[in-house]
Amino acid sequence: MTGPRAARSSLTHSLGRALVLLGVTTFALGCVELALVIPDSGAVWVDALTTVVCWVYVAAGALAWWRRPSNQLGALIVAGGLTLLVGGLVATTVPVLVAVGLVLATSPLAVVFHLLHAFPSGRLRGRVSRATVVAGYLVSLVLQAPLYLFAAPGDVPAMLAMADRPALLEAGVWVQGGAGSVVTGVTAAVLLGRLRGAAPRQRRVLTPLYAYGIGTVVFIPTSAIVLAPVLGWTPTQLGTAQLLVLLGVPLAFTAGVLRGGFARTGELDELGTWLGGAGTRRPALAAALAHTLGDPSLHVVFESDQAGAPDPDDEPNVLPAHVPGRASIAIDLDGRRVALIAYDSALITDSDLVLTAGRVVAIAADRERLTAALLVSQADLRTSRARLVDAADRERHRIAQDLHDGLQVQLVLLALHAQEVANAAGASDDTRTEATALRQGIDAAAGDLRRLVHAVMPSALVERGLSAATEDLVDRMPVPTRLYIGITDEALPTSVQNTAYFVVAEGLANAVKHANATTLNVRLVRVADVLLVEVDDDGIGGARLDAGTGLRGLADRVDVLGGLLDLRSAPGAGTRLRVELPCGS
Repeated sequence: MTGPRAARSSLTHSLGRALVLLGVTTFALGCVELALVIPDSGAVWVDALTTVVCWVYVAAGALAWWRRPSNQLGALIVAGGLTLLVGGLVATTVPVLVAVGLVLATSPLAVVFHLLHAFPSGRLRGRVSRATVVAGYLVSLVLQAPLYLFAAPGDVPAMLAMADRPALLEAGVWVQGGAGSVVTGVTAAVLLGRLRGAAPRQRRVLTPLYAYGIGTVVFIPTSAIVLAPVLGWTPTQLGTAQLLVLLGVPLAFTAGVLRGGFARTGELDELGTWLGGAGTRRPALAAALAHTLGDPSLHVVFESDQAGAPDPDDEPNVLPAHVPGRASIAIDLDGRRVALIAYDSALITDSDLVLTAGRVVAIAADRERLTAALLVSQADLRTSRARLVDAADRERHRIAQDLHDGLQVQLVLLALHAQEVANAAGASDDTRTEATALRQGIDAAAGDLRRLVHAVMPSALVERGLSAATEDLVDRMPVPTRLYIGITDEALPTSVQNTAYFVVAEGLANAVKHANATTLNVRLVRVADVLLVEVDDDGIGGARLDAGTGLRGLADRVDVLGGLLDLRSAPGAGTRLRVELPCGS
């Protein structure tokens, strides 16, 4: 995963579906327009090219809109394509459609003005730009009035060819052309000012884009007024040239939006969705922020965690030296400085956007730090609990050994001595009776002690391993018990063998004491690096982990080793205890 596009939110999926629907609808409308125009067309090539250019506008605008959801340039490019589609209706023979087409015939030029002033952020900056764009729309719509109010549909081809126009229409065309020239001049002045204030890297993108845009809005009217009469172009040649020039507008602006390194105002929802997935290293977070804001020169300095060791991914806590056109902003969380961000203020004009996106990334970076600390803490806790279990097992073994080698031996010696007393020559009958009873009592105590030693730590488990200890356990069951063993004891750690034995012992004991089972099954199998321990019965079921201390203790012990315990015990359907214990090296 290399950027926020790796994860898409439902919002962007919805936008994508809407843009696909828009594209399909535009394609269908273009086909309908061609069906209306071509049968009576005197310039089939121009009419077909008009529709194709419209499709290119909508496709390019939809791409820019999807990739930069909060940037309005994509929507503007789509709007330009739709105005071209509507303007193409002048070639039909339906009076109402011709009138609508005439209203919007020059609107694509107003859209080009809007694109020039709004690039790269998609928003108009300053009163001059806003006034100029409004003037451009007024020129294309209001000053177009003589053409769509007083022209008959049959006059349109002649008027477009600058021939046989009534005086009123002629005056209207010249007024519209003059006003359009003023708008063009003001636009050129504004763009030149922006070029002078731009960094060299920005000028490499802005200069050709601005030049092409200005050239387009100059070429369209000039070609009709000057070039066509001078060069002797036919209406078909004139229309083809104008459409080919307009064709480059959506391509140029879409490329500028996507590849020019200019500000992405945002889909912060997308950034948050991506950061909400799997954890990423801090350089990837900085790259995601730069990608989201559209500024490849954006620089992020993450603060080291003062409470612990510095993060190896942290850069030195120093921002680049101040240079013209650069701005910086600090990101604080809970009163603690998390990061410093330096960015190109000419590309990103909204500092609040940087602050908001920076906080999203800072939260992710802080989450990564806290997650790492938590994982370390969990690992330490698990290691500590494992040491406690090992210590408890060693203590069990020591106690069992002491009882077996100490107290049990003493009881055996006492029993032998009592038997000697009972067998001594000259002993009375009462002495023999009492000595024999004493020996029997000592034998009973020794038996109880042996069972206690076995419960603490079975000698078979210590001396012969898990398989033998399990077989011994199964042999003593009062209920028929089937045993399947598919393991090699030598390949299993001691802690795993001990835990597996206690699982089997607890499962069998519960089945005998509480389940009223008639058959039992025990299974020990190793699959890869996991030991599977299963104990099931055909008893009354109803066992629960929270019903007693035995199963809860087993669950804790299994968890310490990083294993899984699964208990299934439906009433009347028996009980199955399944444990998975990792046993890899």
